[in-house]
Formats: sequence, structure tokens, C-alpha cells
Amino acid sequence: MAAPKNAVPPVLVPLAEEPERPARRGLRRGLAAGLAAVALLAGAATGAVADARKTVTLDVDGQVTRVSTFAGSVEGLLRGQGVRLGKRDAVAPGLGARLRDGADVVVRYGRRLTVETDGKKTTTWVTAVDADDALRRLSARGADVRLMASRSGDRAALPLPLAADGGAVAVVADGRTRTVPDSGKGIEALLDRAGVSVDADDLVSVVDARDADAAGAKGAEVALWVQRVETKDRAQTSPIPFQHVEKRDPTRYSDLAPTLVQAGVAGVHTRVERVTTVDGTVTGRLLLSEGDTKAPVDEVVAVGTKERPVAPPPVPTGSHAGTQQPSPQQPSPAQPGPAAPPAPPSGDVWAALAQCESGGRADAVSSNGLYFGLYQFTVSTWRSLGGSGLPSGASPAEQTQRAQALQARSGWGQWPACARKLGLL
Repeated sequence: MAAPKNAVPPVLVPLAEEPERPARRGLRRGLAAGLAAVALLAGAATGAVADARKTVTLDVDGQVTRVSTFAGSVEGLLRGQGVRLGKRDAVAPGLGARLRDGADVVVRYGRRLTVETDGKKTTTWVTAVDADDALRRLSARGADVRLMASRSGDRAALPLPLAADGGAVAVVADGRTRTVPDSGKGIEALLDRAGVSVDADDLVSVVDARDADAAGAKGAEVALWVQRVETKDRAQTSPIPFQHVEKRDPTRYSDLAPTLVQAGVAGVHTRVERVTTVDGTVTGRLLLSEGDTKAPVDEVVAVGTKERPVAPPPVPTGSHAGTQQPSPQQPSPAQPGPAAPPAPPSGDVWAALAQCESGGRADAVSSNGLYFGLYQFTVSTWRSLGGSGLPSGASPAEQTQRAQALQARSGWGQWPACARKLGLL
């Protein structure tokens, strides 16, 4: 709608806290422009009454009407039209201004809005005709300014129109932009028309369409931005290592490999957080609980401490013991000295034993992983003989040397099956 001819510049009685910005569209913008300046109508007489009928244009929060009146002042006009003002509302010209034929009278109600500026929320009062007007007034506050919709359960509301002239509004939600005209029935009507539903956690705000990444907004100047908020409790678990415990067993020979008494079981440590995401991005974490929810079970192995007995050497038997006394004329035979140690078994015996035990392979390891090398040593026996590392890693000569030392110490019983097979037991 074009501005009427011979319009008198409006006068502002400023009752709002926000500065006015230049308007851009239609009659409502032209009428609201007067709210940007503060002026006094010179010679205005409060309560003056004109003698003739007047026709004026009255804009009450974007609702523009042509009014015929005999009122002589702006205050008389508003009283006659049933327009009541609060302390945060604005009117131009001022209430005491003389009313002239063809005048424009603009009324803007003050509205309390929650504004988020660069991530910080505040509450302020504005006298704006719609959301676009309010955003322009507040744009000097920061780079990112948005009007936050009030919430009542799943319903969202903003105490002023989004586009007072019924213009297009971009509805941005779930990665899509839908452009719908503002019917003036509020946010819920816009969301319904765009086919977008919200729940009590979702954030609903109004921003400049260019700041909402509203591709395809099709001429919309403001965007209704819906951000999906999800809050979930998430549990994270981590293992608690079990301990390796050796239990000394006096009934078990020390040269035997340790045996498993109790299998180890890892414990569980649990951390529970309440995680909040906005459109899939984590914005907050709250630690709810943390602790060990399952204790570990120790691995227990039995280690023998009993020494294996050493077989006594055989007692030599003389073929002539006690059968004949020496002749007195003959010298007595020399007294026997200490018995000579038995000769070690021949190399052929060790080769046969190694072939029986390991197939003659110096690097052999038993299927259960407990016995190693030519003569299938256990690690504990190997180390008791002075060996280091694994028996299967030693040279064949060293393995044979230590096997001979073991046989000398403990007998052929160290290899019971193969010793019987070879006739050594």
C-alpha cells in the first residue's frame, strides 16, 4: 500500500528501549520510519479539539486503517478508537500533538523478547512491527543475533509477527528449507504449513534468512530455524586387567611347569554421561556416574616347590668278596678306593632319546606350549640347570649338556615314557 499524499511526518513519544532502523517495505515501513527520531510538535495544545471532521491513517502494530474523527489530538483519536498504551509502547506523533486532516498516526506496542547474541541470552523490550524489524533494531548488538521463541510444552510462540505484511518466511529444519507465507497466526501455523513438528526439547528461533544457511529461501527476509535437541544417557565401558598370581605348592615338584588353578577374568569400569546434541553436534556432557561395575578375577597358577629326590648310585658287587683269604706270605691286596662315577651314557643314547622326545628337532615346542627343545624341557627345569631364555632357542650341544646334567641329578625318570621305551628304566 502506498503512503497517502500530504502525509504529516509522525512525531515519536519514545517509550521503548530499542533504536529504530530505516524501514524498507510498504506503508507500514513508511509510517514506522517516524519512530527513528524524537521531535516535539511546536505549539501543540494538549487536548485540543478541531472544529472539522478529519480523515487520518492509523497504523496500530502494522494494522493500517483510515479513520474519520472529530478528535483534535492524537490522544483523543486513540481514546476514541479504543487503543490503550502501556509505558513501553510508542506513538508518533506524540499524544499531545494536534491532529490534522490527512495525518499519519503510528502506534507500536512494546514486546518483551528473549534474544540470543553471539551465544549469550538476554531479555529486552522492542517496539517493532515484525521479526525482521526487530532483528534490524538489534543487529548492532553482535554478529549472530536471533529471537528465541518461548515454549509451552511442544508449542512455540513469538510475541510479534514474523512478516507483518504476509511476506515469505523460510522454515529451516532437518537440513531442508521450506518457504511459506506468514498468515499472521503465529509460529505454530507456520510450522504446520511447512510440515515441521517440534518437541519440547527442540530450539526454535528467528534469524535473518541469510544467517540460517537457508538455501532456496525464495525471497524470505527472516527464517524460522528449528534445531533438533536430543539428550541421552550414554554408558562407556573399559576393561580392568586381572592380576597374575603364583601360588606356591609344596606338594608339586619344582621342575614341573606351573599349572593353571584359576582362569583370570577382566573386570569392567563403567562411565555414564548425559550427552546433549543440537542437530547432531555435541553441545554438553554431564557425568552421572563412574565406577567399577565388575571386579576382575585373578589368574592363579600353582608353582611347585618340592625338590625331586635323586636316586642313589648303585652299590658295586665284587665277584670275590668273602670267598678266599689271602695267603700270609702274599701281600694283601690294596684297599679299594672311592667308587668311580658312572660313565655318562653314550651319544647314541642321547640321540635316541631326543628322537623319541622331539623327533630330533632342537626348536620343537609341545602342542600345549609347556615343553621345549630336543629333550622337551620345562622352562623352570631349564632355568634350574642354569639355562636362560627358552630351551628351544639354545644350541643342540647346550641342550644335550643340560639334559645330561639333569639325568645325573635326577635320573632317567625325567623322561619316563621314552626312557622305558629305550630300556633305560
